[in-house]
Amino acid sequence: MNTLIIIESPFKVPAIKSFVGKGFKVAASQGHVRDLPKSKLGIDIENNFQPQYINIRGKGELINALRKEAKAADRVLLATDPDREGEAISWHLMNALNLDSSKAKRITFNELTKNAFKEALKNPRDIDMNLVDAQQARRIMDRLVGYKISPFLWKKIKNGLSAGRVQSVATRLIVEREEEIKAFVPEEYWTIAAKLLTEKGVSVNAKFIGDESGKIELENEQQVREILEAVKDKDFIVREIKKAVKTRRPHPPFTTSTLQQEANRRLGFQSQRTMKVAQELYEGVNLGEKITHGLITYMRTDSLRVSDEARAAAKAFIVEKYGEQYYPKEPNLYKTKKGAQDAHEAIRPSDPSITPESVKSKLTPDQYKLYKLIWDRFIASQMSAALLDTVTVDFAAGKYIFRTNGETVKFLGYKALYEDLSDDDEEETSNKKLPEFAEGEKLKVEEILPEQHFTQPPPRYTEGSLVKTLEEKGIGRPSTYAPTISTIISRGYVKREGKSLVPTELGILTTDLMKKSFAHIVDYNFTAQMEEDLDRIEEGLVDYVTVLKEFYGDFSRQLEEAEKNFSDVKIELPKEETDIICEKCGARMVVKQGRFGKFAACPNYPACKNTRKLESVSEESKEDKEKEVVADEKCKNCGADMVLRRSAFGYFFACRNYPECKTTMPYYKDTGIACPECGKRILQKQTKNRKTYYSCENYPECSFSVWDIPQERRCPQCGGLVLKKKSKEYYYCRNCDWKEGKE
Repeated sequence: MNTLIIIESPFKVPAIKSFVGKGFKVAASQGHVRDLPKSKLGIDIENNFQPQYINIRGKGELINALRKEAKAADRVLLATDPDREGEAISWHLMNALNLDSSKAKRITFNELTKNAFKEALKNPRDIDMNLVDAQQARRIMDRLVGYKISPFLWKKIKNGLSAGRVQSVATRLIVEREEEIKAFVPEEYWTIAAKLLTEKGVSVNAKFIGDESGKIELENEQQVREILEAVKDKDFIVREIKKAVKTRRPHPPFTTSTLQQEANRRLGFQSQRTMKVAQELYEGVNLGEKITHGLITYMRTDSLRVSDEARAAAKAFIVEKYGEQYYPKEPNLYKTKKGAQDAHEAIRPSDPSITPESVKSKLTPDQYKLYKLIWDRFIASQMSAALLDTVTVDFAAGKYIFRTNGETVKFLGYKALYEDLSDDDEEETSNKKLPEFAEGEKLKVEEILPEQHFTQPPPRYTEGSLVKTLEEKGIGRPSTYAPTISTIISRGYVKREGKSLVPTELGILTTDLMKKSFAHIVDYNFTAQMEEDLDRIEEGLVDYVTVLKEFYGDFSRQLEEAEKNFSDVKIELPKEETDIICEKCGARMVVKQGRFGKFAACPNYPACKNTRKLESVSEESKEDKEKEVVADEKCKNCGADMVLRRSAFGYFFACRNYPECKTTMPYYKDTGIACPECGKRILQKQTKNRKTYYSCENYPECSFSVWDIPQERRCPQCGGLVLKKKSKEYYYCRNCDWKEGKE
């Protein structure tokens, strides 16, 4: 039987081909093939919210090719990603390729391994329309919010703004946190620390906690002075000793949310970067063989479930590496939170025997860091709990009590592999063994140190803490966190300051208007309820049209009221001034937004039309600055760097001192490939009509120039340079008739 397997990503094709052998053909849809049109709403509200899907622009040739392959096949297996989105893509493929359910079936796999894929082949099924309808409901809901509210924001604030069901709520969280910080009033409090000395001369630190009747909060200096006076010249007597063994269980393996939080905290990765690298690890990495290996399971999940096979593999590794005592008597099981979709396992290595160190040389630095984090967390989650010997000692100085804590590791357990990083304000300990004490023992006072403190405002959100809050409030789903954060930053509602997310003036004004006019849409509980409704659609408990009707009834009324109540409202954004003085009229220039980003413009426009390139460091992140491309050559006029710029006609290099110096030169990019004729670099260049070609940097002294992409390989027949046709898996020799692949 001739079988066509259609997947989403072309990067999976080589691995899947190696799994199936003869009789199978593998092709990629490269994501979605159909969607709602961008030019209009694309939803027939009167006809039960019927979506009007069209083929995505630029996918016509691909769809025709897939249709041809599907027609020639005896059966078609749709192997898109195992989630709502993947189910919807399979359904769209069936419609776009004119397939019927007798010929086309759906298969899913949670990891890109041979065993997992072979198991998937044994269990083909029909498209799950409950999953498709849940995805359609989300898409339609988001389209209604975006296309109905955005024009309202254009009229009230400025053109180009957008609203989103989840992005507006995420922006609100950041805005309200900033309001909390600004409204915060610090409160004074004090602490008293005593440095004590045992009879054997061992120094011990103890903190004031209260008196014999209970805990005392020190709110002012007067209280502190009274206590200091009362304990002056008093011996500190050991009043009580408490010893215990504390058990610390390992953290569960990662979900999408916790992976983004931990990667942000430990590695400094932004959410989008984390998901990009995780996608690469899932789709497969070349480990030096002819096929790629999927190193982790599917990375969009909120389940903590682990397969028996993976648990057994982890046990074998732990027992061999650390010993029997490091594996618990009963396997560690983790309870998935209520409302989570349990379609996939937790994020884990697809093969625990592939350690991070064994593949480090085959991975990029980012891939290695993230794979090690995932691998360590999963293996640790299956290990024994850590045991800690703790001791708490209370000292009496008159009627007042001071306390010290000690903690030592009795049994490392999972901590032998994975050390915790806690956000919680845990009770301070010395983290070392305390000397032995006896009740009634007296200690001398070396010094007593009172210290004044002030309460601190809540911290600004980081990407990690925002993801955690979104998850706790039930807003969005694993696949939406990274794109939501990316969107609110790219649209200018939020900006990064270091690791912190800070609302812009635009974000504050837009959120305020949304709360006044569309309180229902940006309400946390409402947004969480909509996620629960989508889950109910997925489970087949409710029809998606019913959910959309309930949603749109309230939404349309709010829209009408907003148009009526705010008909005369026009919000002016404050002008952002720069330190640049207009050389033509002397005014302080302001920041404007153009087609190619922000620039400085004279505020007296149109009387003065002067503009300047905006070099403000505050407008650029450190990461963006590092991406600036500088040419090897200096400006021939003033000697400054030539930096890459973009115009409506393409890329070019221009003097950094523009507009004082207007020297420019054509764009080029180093390919990293040596010229086969003289050994210098081959550069990617553009003709005047923006057509790309490749030539030697030593041109015209060296005449090497080609239209195709040079490859770092030689012809097996004559040793000549192998070239690759752009966007095609077709290679040919520049010197002879050798060819490889389909033209």
